[in-house]
Amino acid sequence: MGAVTPSSPLTSAHTPRSAHPPKQDRSRATRQRLLEAAVACLAEHGWAGSTVSVVAERAGVSRGAAQHHFPTREDLFTGAVEYVAEERSAALRALPGQGRAEVVAALVDLYTGPLFRAALQLWVAASNEAQLRPRVTELEARVGRETHRIAVELLGADESRPGARETVQGLLDMARGLGLANLLTDDTARRARVVAQWAALVEEGLG
Repeated sequence: MGAVTPSSPLTSAHTPRSAHPPKQDRSRATRQRLLEAAVACLAEHGWAGSTVSVVAERAGVSRGAAQHHFPTREDLFTGAVEYVAEERSAALRALPGQGRAEVVAALVDLYTGPLFRAALQLWVAASNEAQLRPRVTELEARVGRETHRIAVELLGADESRPGARETVQGLLDMARGLGLANLLTDDTARRARVVAQWAALVEEGLG
């Protein structure tokens, strides 16, 4: 057997490089923690109670580190909503092949959890914050288009048929409304009946 060289796998485990994640990986992990903390803070405390300092503390990083990734409060929270959008799209894409009733239920579920609650808090803030409004408006329009596109795909909707596009859009509007109804009280029982009815309407509307 030849001599072990510094680049040998037998010695690489003992080098400083393997003892700590690369700087780029640590930076990415910090950014991820900040985004997750921002979503949680928005969902729990709303815009007024969600400052950069509060988010940084929750993420376990310094305020300076938070501002390194997100120089302004608007950067942080619009980034958080974009993260919400990506998570929502990923959840939709991850749905296995299912019938339309299951897809309808899954779409509604996306609007009744903490991700939707956080996004809603930012929409409300954007209605009163001039510097935030255009960023949130543009982002929400992009998210809406993407959600509609994925819903069409999952439902197997043929939008060349009259009324098909409106059926899908009506479903998404209904899901958003159920998410709002669930903010103050647990609406699970009533929601289940509404979802079942809408699943029947979607089946009829899409053929």
